[in-house]
Amino acid sequence: MPKRSLTLDAALIARAHPRPVVPDGRGPGYGMALMGEAEADARLDAALAQKPGGSDSLWLFAYGALMWRPEFPFAERREARVRGWHRRFCLWQPGFRGTPDCPGVMLALDRGGQCRGLAYRIAGDDPREAIRPVWRREMRGRGYASRWLAAETAEGPVPVLAFVADRAGTRYAGRLTDEAIAERIAAACGPTGPSAEYLLNTVAACEAAGIRDRHLFAMQARVAARLGASGDRGCGDQNSPTPVPGSRRGG
Repeated sequence: MPKRSLTLDAALIARAHPRPVVPDGRGPGYGMALMGEAEADARLDAALAQKPGGSDSLWLFAYGALMWRPEFPFAERREARVRGWHRRFCLWQPGFRGTPDCPGVMLALDRGGQCRGLAYRIAGDDPREAIRPVWRREMRGRGYASRWLAAETAEGPVPVLAFVADRAGTRYAGRLTDEAIAERIAAACGPTGPSAEYLLNTVAACEAAGIRDRHLFAMQARVAARLGASGDRGCGDQNSPTPVPGSRRGG
């Protein structure tokens, strides 16, 4: 399969966002009601207790940042497909790669369609401890719920633990238009960097794995066009055109 060239690149992003944006010197999760470690651990135990049969191993499904920053030990990685869910920019991000006044959007699995990603088989004798750091990382922002899905791989089906959009949560953005998504990604930058960098890393990881996601590929071109337009980042006044429910700006 011939490699496709991306329009979005690190240099273009750096020109638009030369440094992280740290509101009033606050931490990276400022503006978000973060989940504590005890609650996250309890949710992990509940999820593992519901693990379906069919495999003694623990598998995680990656479709976004876990494709390029897994941060857990794994013994095997397979290309995988889950049906009934698709990756979409449907979570507000008022911290980390955004701010309360200029939030970004990030990926989650939302209902319908299908999604190609990577399935990781967790290594080690204690899979709970192996995934606990990344579980805390993904769950602390209260944007995700966990769900066991059936993943199709070339070697056969495996049950995978996946992070899906919490539709009942305050960060769920619903079905934004592609233009609205591109505007948010191009504009937003937070303490951990630009939202556009997250998009670039994800689409590059998909392309490297031979996963051609038309939505992601089109989105990187839209964002590149916005960043390349003189002065057009969509949030120059740091005022969000769409207030983010549940964000916290005070104290």
